[in-house]
Amino acid sequence: MGIAFRFKLIPFVATVLVVTLGIQLGNWQERRAAQKLVLQAKLAQGNASAPVVLDGAPLAAEAVEFRRVAVTGEFVANWPLYLDNRPSAGRSGFYLLMPFKIAGSGMHVLVARGWLPRDPADRAKLPAYATPSGPVTLEGMARIDAGHVMELGKAPPLTPGIIVQNADPLQVARDSGLTMQPFVIEQAGPAKPSGDDTRMVRDWPAPALGVEKHQGYAFQWYALSAMAVIFFVVNGFRRGKQK
Repeated sequence: MGIAFRFKLIPFVATVLVVTLGIQLGNWQERRAAQKLVLQAKLAQGNASAPVVLDGAPLAAEAVEFRRVAVTGEFVANWPLYLDNRPSAGRSGFYLLMPFKIAGSGMHVLVARGWLPRDPADRAKLPAYATPSGPVTLEGMARIDAGHVMELGKAPPLTPGIIVQNADPLQVARDSGLTMQPFVIEQAGPAKPSGDDTRMVRDWPAPALGVEKHQGYAFQWYALSAMAVIFFVVNGFRRGKQK
Protein backbone atom coordinates (compact mmCIF):
# COMPACT_ATOMS: atom_id res chain seq x y z
CA MET A 1 0.00 0.00 0.00
CA GLY A 2 1.48 3.38 -1.08
CA ILE A 3 1.65 6.45 1.04
CA ALA A 4 -0.95 8.98 -0.11
CA PHE A 5 -0.86 12.73 0.34
CA ARG A 6 -4.18 14.54 0.39
CA PHE A 7 -4.00 18.14 -0.78
CA LYS A 8 -6.39 20.78 0.56
CA LEU A 9 -6.47 24.31 -0.76
CA ILE A 10 -7.31 26.25 2.43
CA PRO A 11 -4.53 24.70 4.59
CA PHE A 12 -2.13 25.20 1.66
CA VAL A 13 -3.00 28.90 1.34
CA ALA A 14 -2.71 29.37 5.12
CA THR A 15 0.70 27.67 5.09
CA VAL A 16 1.94 29.86 2.23
CA LEU A 17 0.83 32.99 4.10
CA VAL A 18 2.51 31.91 7.34
CA VAL A 19 5.74 30.92 5.56
CA THR A 20 5.84 34.17 3.58
CA LEU A 21 5.24 36.26 6.68
CA GLY A 22 7.82 34.33 8.69
CA ILE A 23 10.50 34.67 6.01
CA GLN A 24 9.83 38.38 5.53
CA LEU A 25 9.96 39.09 9.26
CA GLY A 26 13.06 36.91 9.64
CA ASN A 27 14.78 38.78 6.81
CA TRP A 28 13.82 42.10 8.42
CA GLN A 29 15.37 41.02 11.72
CA GLU A 30 18.50 39.89 9.87
CA ARG A 31 18.77 43.32 8.24
CA ARG A 32 18.36 44.98 11.62
CA ALA A 33 21.12 42.77 13.04
CA ALA A 34 23.38 43.70 10.11
CA GLN A 35 22.72 47.40 10.73
CA LYS A 36 23.58 46.97 14.40
CA LEU A 37 26.81 45.15 13.50
CA VAL A 38 27.81 48.11 11.32
CA LEU A 39 26.97 50.44 14.22
CA GLN A 40 28.99 48.27 16.59
CA ALA A 41 32.01 48.46 14.29
CA LYS A 42 31.56 52.22 13.93
CA LEU A 43 31.44 52.64 17.71
CA ALA A 44 34.59 50.56 18.20
CA GLN A 45 36.40 52.48 15.48
CA GLY A 46 35.33 55.82 16.94
CA ASN A 47 36.62 54.87 20.39
CA ALA A 48 39.97 53.80 18.95
CA SER A 49 40.49 56.82 16.69
CA ALA A 50 42.09 60.12 17.64
CA PRO A 51 39.56 62.82 18.62
CA VAL A 52 38.07 64.96 15.88
CA VAL A 53 38.94 68.58 16.68
CA LEU A 54 35.98 70.90 16.15
CA ASP A 55 36.97 74.26 14.68
CA GLY A 56 33.56 75.78 13.99
CA ALA A 57 33.11 74.45 10.45
CA PRO A 58 29.65 72.90 10.00
CA LEU A 59 29.66 69.11 10.17
CA ALA A 60 27.05 66.50 9.32
CA ALA A 61 25.97 64.54 12.38
CA GLU A 62 26.58 61.25 10.57
CA ALA A 63 30.20 62.25 9.91
CA VAL A 64 31.09 62.36 13.61
CA GLU A 65 28.49 60.14 15.28
CA PHE A 66 30.17 57.86 17.84
CA ARG A 67 33.51 59.59 17.25
CA ARG A 68 35.54 61.10 20.04
CA VAL A 69 35.73 64.86 19.61
CA ALA A 70 37.68 67.68 21.24
CA VAL A 71 36.64 71.31 21.27
CA THR A 72 37.88 74.59 22.77
CA GLY A 73 35.58 77.47 23.60
CA GLU A 74 33.23 78.79 26.27
CA PHE A 75 30.01 77.57 27.81
CA VAL A 76 26.92 79.70 27.23
CA ALA A 77 26.14 79.59 30.94
CA ASN A 78 22.85 81.50 30.68
CA TRP A 79 21.24 78.79 28.49
CA PRO A 80 21.16 75.62 30.61
CA LEU A 81 18.59 72.92 29.82
CA TYR A 82 17.61 70.06 32.11
CA LEU A 83 16.45 66.75 30.69
CA ASP A 84 14.05 65.13 33.13
CA ASN A 85 13.52 61.44 33.93
CA ARG A 86 17.17 60.43 33.53
CA PRO A 87 17.85 58.04 36.44
CA SER A 88 21.35 56.97 37.45
CA ALA A 89 22.19 54.15 39.87
CA GLY A 90 18.57 54.03 41.01
CA ARG A 91 18.35 57.76 41.72
CA SER A 92 16.22 60.26 39.81
CA GLY A 93 17.91 63.21 38.21
CA PHE A 94 18.65 65.36 35.18
CA TYR A 95 21.00 65.52 32.26
CA LEU A 96 22.44 69.02 32.09
CA LEU A 97 22.70 70.35 28.53
CA MET A 98 24.45 73.60 27.72
CA PRO A 99 25.48 75.31 24.46
CA PHE A 100 29.20 75.71 23.98
CA LYS A 101 30.61 78.47 21.73
CA ILE A 102 33.49 77.14 19.66
CA ALA A 103 36.57 79.38 19.84
CA GLY A 104 37.22 81.60 16.85
CA SER A 105 33.78 81.10 15.34
CA GLY A 106 30.12 81.87 15.75
CA MET A 107 29.31 78.15 15.84
CA HIS A 108 28.02 76.40 18.94
CA VAL A 109 27.73 72.76 19.91
CA LEU A 110 25.35 71.34 22.48
CA VAL A 111 27.21 69.64 25.35
CA ALA A 112 25.68 67.09 27.69
CA ARG A 113 27.76 68.10 30.70
CA GLY A 114 26.67 65.31 33.02
CA TRP A 115 24.03 63.90 35.34
CA LEU A 116 22.82 65.74 38.43
CA PRO A 117 20.55 64.37 41.18
CA ARG A 118 17.06 65.67 41.73
CA ASP A 119 15.88 66.96 45.10
CA PRO A 120 13.37 64.32 46.32
CA ALA A 121 11.60 66.88 48.51
CA ASP A 122 11.15 69.51 45.79
CA ARG A 123 10.98 68.27 42.21
CA ALA A 124 11.12 71.81 40.84
CA LYS A 125 14.34 72.65 42.68
CA LEU A 126 17.35 72.64 40.41
CA PRO A 127 20.68 71.26 41.63
CA ALA A 128 23.64 73.57 42.16
CA TYR A 129 26.71 73.13 40.00
CA ALA A 130 29.72 75.09 38.77
CA THR A 131 30.29 76.28 35.21
CA PRO A 132 33.80 77.15 34.03
CA SER A 133 34.27 80.77 32.98
CA GLY A 134 36.47 81.65 30.05
CA PRO A 135 38.00 79.39 27.43
CA VAL A 136 38.21 75.69 28.24
CA THR A 137 38.85 72.50 26.28
CA LEU A 138 36.72 69.41 26.66
CA GLU A 139 36.46 66.00 25.09
CA GLY A 140 33.60 63.57 24.65
CA MET A 141 31.66 61.42 22.24
CA ALA A 142 29.47 62.87 19.52
CA ARG A 143 25.90 61.59 19.44
CA ILE A 144 22.91 62.46 17.26
CA ASP A 145 21.01 63.51 20.39
CA ALA A 146 21.03 63.12 24.15
CA GLY A 147 18.53 60.25 24.04
CA HIS A 148 14.76 60.37 23.99
CA VAL A 149 12.19 59.38 26.59
CA MET A 150 8.44 59.04 26.17
CA GLU A 151 6.73 62.41 26.06
CA LEU A 152 2.99 63.05 26.20
CA GLY A 153 1.54 66.05 24.44
CA LYS A 154 3.34 68.76 22.54
CA ALA A 155 6.80 69.74 23.71
CA PRO A 156 7.06 73.35 25.00
CA PRO A 157 9.41 75.90 23.41
CA LEU A 158 12.86 75.81 24.97
CA THR A 159 13.81 78.63 27.31
CA PRO A 160 16.89 79.03 29.55
CA GLY A 161 16.65 76.83 32.65
CA ILE A 162 13.62 74.87 31.49
CA ILE A 163 13.04 71.28 32.61
CA VAL A 164 11.99 69.20 29.59
CA GLN A 165 11.75 65.56 28.60
CA ASN A 166 13.72 65.91 25.37
CA ALA A 167 15.77 68.49 23.48
CA ASP A 168 17.78 68.20 20.29
CA PRO A 169 20.36 70.55 18.75
CA LEU A 170 18.10 71.82 15.96
CA GLN A 171 15.38 72.68 18.46
CA VAL A 172 17.92 74.49 20.63
CA ALA A 173 19.14 76.43 17.59
CA ARG A 174 15.60 77.43 16.65
CA ASP A 175 14.54 78.54 20.13
CA SER A 176 17.80 80.17 21.24
CA GLY A 177 18.84 81.80 17.97
CA LEU A 178 22.31 80.26 18.29
CA THR A 179 24.04 78.61 15.33
CA MET A 180 24.43 74.96 16.33
CA GLN A 181 26.15 71.85 15.12
CA PRO A 182 23.52 69.10 14.54
CA PHE A 183 24.88 66.79 17.22
CA VAL A 184 25.51 66.57 20.97
CA ILE A 185 28.80 65.97 22.79
CA GLU A 186 28.61 63.66 25.79
CA GLN A 187 31.33 65.25 27.91
CA ALA A 188 33.82 62.62 29.08
CA GLY A 189 35.58 64.46 31.91
CA PRO A 190 36.19 67.85 33.50
CA ALA A 191 36.91 70.72 31.14
CA LYS A 192 40.49 71.97 31.17
CA PRO A 193 42.31 73.94 32.38
CA SER A 194 39.80 75.41 34.83
CA GLY A 195 37.80 72.23 35.26
CA ASP A 196 34.18 72.08 36.38
CA ASP A 197 31.89 70.48 38.91
CA THR A 198 33.28 67.03 39.73
CA ARG A 199 29.98 66.02 41.31
CA MET A 200 28.49 65.55 37.86
CA VAL A 201 28.18 61.90 36.88
CA ARG A 202 29.39 61.16 33.36
CA ASP A 203 28.70 57.45 33.17
CA TRP A 204 26.88 57.72 29.85
CA PRO A 205 24.81 54.67 28.81
CA ALA A 206 26.23 52.77 25.86
CA PRO A 207 24.07 52.57 22.73
CA ALA A 208 21.60 49.70 22.94
CA LEU A 209 22.65 47.49 20.03
CA GLY A 210 20.94 44.17 20.74
CA VAL A 211 22.50 42.28 17.80
CA GLU A 212 21.89 38.91 19.43
CA LYS A 213 18.26 39.84 20.10
CA HIS A 214 17.60 40.50 16.41
CA GLN A 215 19.39 37.30 15.40
CA GLY A 216 17.29 35.35 17.91
CA TYR A 217 14.06 36.85 16.59
CA ALA A 218 15.12 36.01 13.03
CA PHE A 219 15.70 32.38 14.00
CA GLN A 220 12.26 32.22 15.63
CA TRP A 221 10.52 33.55 12.51
CA TYR A 222 12.41 31.15 10.24
CA ALA A 223 11.58 28.28 12.61
CA LEU A 224 7.90 29.25 12.48
CA SER A 225 8.00 29.07 8.67
CA ALA A 226 9.67 25.65 8.76
CA MET A 227 7.14 24.34 11.29
CA ALA A 228 4.25 25.55 9.16
CA VAL A 229 5.58 23.57 6.19
CA ILE A 230 6.16 20.45 8.31
CA PHE A 231 2.68 20.75 9.82
CA PHE A 232 1.08 21.04 6.39
CA VAL A 233 2.98 18.03 5.00
CA VAL A 234 2.37 15.79 8.04
CA ASN A 235 -1.33 16.59 8.11
CA GLY A 236 -1.59 16.00 4.36
CA PHE A 237 -0.23 12.48 4.76
CA ARG A 238 -2.51 11.89 7.75
CA ARG A 239 -5.54 12.90 5.71
CA GLY A 240 -4.38 10.65 2.86
CA LYS A 241 -4.00 7.70 5.23
CA GLN A 242 -7.46 8.27 6.71
CA LYS A 243 -9.12 8.50 3.31
